[in-house]
Amino acid sequence: MSDGIEVVAATPDPIRLSFLRALLRDAGIDCVVLDHHISAVEGGIGAFPRRLAVTGADAPRARAVLREAGLSA
Repeated sequence: MSDGIEVVAATPDPIRLSFLRALLRDAGIDCVVLDHHISAVEGGIGAFPRRLAVTGADAPRARAVLREAGLSA
């Protein structure tokens, strides 16, 4: 079992991010968005990706959920 958090996806697209979060939530996996507030710095142009992270223990299952959905993890 891994400690800490692991990034399982990164995207500058807020709609894709929302979809990825919904997939993980539906699978019962808690996740957190890192770099969420970078949009205030970049002016909302979408130049910087937001990272989606889960606990280290959930990371393998989260990656599997994203892979099964046809999304790169």
